[in-house]
This record gives sequence, structure tokens and C-alpha cells, in this order.
Amino acid sequence: MTPGARQDVDAFLRHLADERRLSGHTVTAYRRDLDTLGDFADDRGIGEWSGIDHRAARAFPARLHQRGQAGRSIQRVLSAARSLYRYLLREHRVQLNPFDGVRAPKSPRPLPATLNADEAGQLVAIETRTDIDYRDRALLELVYSSGLRVSETAALNLADLDLAEHVVTTTGKGDKTRRVPVGRFAARAIRDWLSRRTAFVEADQPAVFTTLTGRRLSVRAIQKRVDLHARRQGLDRRVHPHMLRHSFASHLLESSGDLRAVQELLGHADISTTQIYTHLDYQHLADVYDKAHPRARKKGSR
Repeated sequence: MTPGARQDVDAFLRHLADERRLSGHTVTAYRRDLDTLGDFADDRGIGEWSGIDHRAARAFPARLHQRGQAGRSIQRVLSAARSLYRYLLREHRVQLNPFDGVRAPKSPRPLPATLNADEAGQLVAIETRTDIDYRDRALLELVYSSGLRVSETAALNLADLDLAEHVVTTTGKGDKTRRVPVGRFAARAIRDWLSRRTAFVEADQPAVFTTLTGRRLSVRAIQKRVDLHARRQGLDRRVHPHMLRHSFASHLLESSGDLRAVQELLGHADISTTQIYTHLDYQHLADVYDKAHPRARKKGSR
């Protein structure tokens, strides 16, 4: 870049520090990102900021991507470039912002954290001594058994359970209702909990999982109980209810290879995904579940 172009960057950075009152650390980060843009311009023989057009602006993130930069890093550099050009437009140094509308390539989504089958079994194997133990074991078994969201678990009512058929009905995102199998370990744990629940819960309380004062257990309380039992059961990392849901999906997929059935059981809200699975009936989903889930009931146990 020409000395004039470098002076434009210096003036922009002073603007950030003096007018926008950004921290020295932030201003330094802007300089580093704009140095990256300047190097790109030098490689293309562009000496002035006005020489970068839309075509060159679109080529910039592509080059960063080819060099292994992650999508978030590229988006940060593009944000610095857009900010520079907004300043240059204000100062009448350029006539357009070539980075308007230019986006970074999407980064691959990180794989969700899961427990392996042994860890999941270790987590749910709570020694049941108190009413709370029975409740928490039933809760953990159900989330892992059926892949429920924590909000779905908290909202679960007695009328949603059909333990004779090993089925739970739940309403997820987008008010979409689905039927999900319940494994034999979970069904047994829920029955044990319900036999104790009647001693301290009013008859008109519909919630499956309650406190000992008879109130519905909240999402936050469930999250705390899962983390507490993970530590008590000797797991060496933080565990949250969604990790059990991810584990449910991972273990079924590894065993069955039926991605469509697993996504139907999860109740994904994305329309394009849901439409693919509309032809799958419940019996097919139940068969996949029975054959694949580590804690599903044995054949013929209905």
C-alpha cells in the first residue's frame, strides 16, 4: 500500500481511539486485521483503498479461507474492513464500500459433547435412598432414554406418559408434538418415582417431576441436578441435560445408522429436515429405538 493508504489506516485508528473511545487492545486488533487486508492488496498490486472493488473484496475472505482461517476469524477481519471503509466514505476518501454484503464462509459446526455409553450408564446409576434420589434417577433415565430437551422434561405431565406402551408424548419447538419410546430402565425408574410422588404432591398437580413441596421442577433445577449427579457419580467434566440428549442421538445413530429415524425422534424443528421424515411411522421409529438404544427394553418385554 502507498504511504497515503497507510496514513488512512492511522487516521482511522485514531478515530477509533479518540472518537469512539475503544480500548487500546481493540485498536491493536483492528490494526492487525487491517494489516492482513493491506497484505492482500499488496499481493494484488493495489496501492490505494479505492482500488479494492467488489470482486477483490469477495476474493479476500476466500483467500483467508484457503489459508486455513476459521469462519469467525474471517468475519472479524471483514468487520474491520467494513468499518475502515465506512470511515473512508465519511472522509470522502473512497466512493463505495466494497465489503458491503461480503460474508465469511461458514465454519463447520463443532460436534456436540456427548457421554459414551459407559459414562451415561454411570451417570444414571444413582443409588436410590431418598425420594429425591428416586426422582432424579427417573429424570436422568428418561432424558437419556428418550432424548428429551430439558424444557420438554420440565413441562412433562402425567397425562403424557404411557408406561404400559413405553411411550411419552411431548411438545417441542414450534409446538410440534411427537411420541418417543421410553426404555425399560427409564420406565421402571419412573414407576418407582411415581409410587413415592403421591405422598407429598397434591392430586391436581399434573407435573411428572416436582419438588418435595409439590411444585413443578424448573429447567434450572433440572440442570443443577444433572450437574450435581455427574460430580457425585465421578464423571470428570461438566454435564448438562442437552449432553444427555446429544448422547441419546449419538448412540442411536452409531448403532442403527438410521439418521432419519434419529432426527424424527429428536423432533428437529427445521422444516426442510422434518419434511424428509414425514413418511416414517411410529412403529418404524420404535423398532429402530428397540434395536439400537443402549438402555432400550428387550424384545417381547411389552
